[in-house]
Amino acid sequence: MGRWEPNARGRLEQAAMELYRERGFDSTTVAEIAERAGLTERTFFRHYADKREVLFGGAGILQEMLVGGVRAAPAGLPPVDAIVAALVDVAVGLFEERHAFARQRQAVIASNAELQEREVVKLARLATAVAGALRDRGVGDPVASLAAEAGIAVFKVAFERWVSQPADRPLADYIRACAADLRLVTAGPGAGTSASPR
Repeated sequence: MGRWEPNARGRLEQAAMELYRERGFDSTTVAEIAERAGLTERTFFRHYADKREVLFGGAGILQEMLVGGVRAAPAGLPPVDAIVAALVDVAVGLFEERHAFARQRQAVIASNAELQEREVVKLARLATAVAGALRDRGVGDPVASLAAEAGIAVFKVAFERWVSQPADRPLADYIRACAADLRLVTAGPGAGTSASPR
């Protein structure tokens, strides 16, 4: 194969997801992923450190976009609202056309305890980074930490609901609805009913 390998990352991603679904994550090797993609192992390692990174390679971009969105939110916006606005922007920018991949990824992670732990760590790092972005906006602790944890919980619940449903509603809708539900929860008894899409 020549030096130019069009869309190598996309081909590796697709091949990996097919194999994870067919054989399971643990039973799939990097060599098999590369072969299925029609590429070499060397090419695989130019794009991913290991086979887990096919599932988690976008974490850095997600964190960068989310932190940037929180920092850029209008000055008077309350902390949780700043996070939700950033989450909606990230949902549109990163996940708009990725429902099928996100759904497959979630299924692979759900079937593997080690990957579930890695996902928890990823979300914890996101919360830490978002709390730092809030502090940069002048939000003190514990408010920055509480708001960041709440915002990442909104993302987690919204994402899980989105991947469990057909691709007829964007992730941004689920984020807005979960944020509305969070406001109901924090408002206390008798504040209303769930806003989440069914």
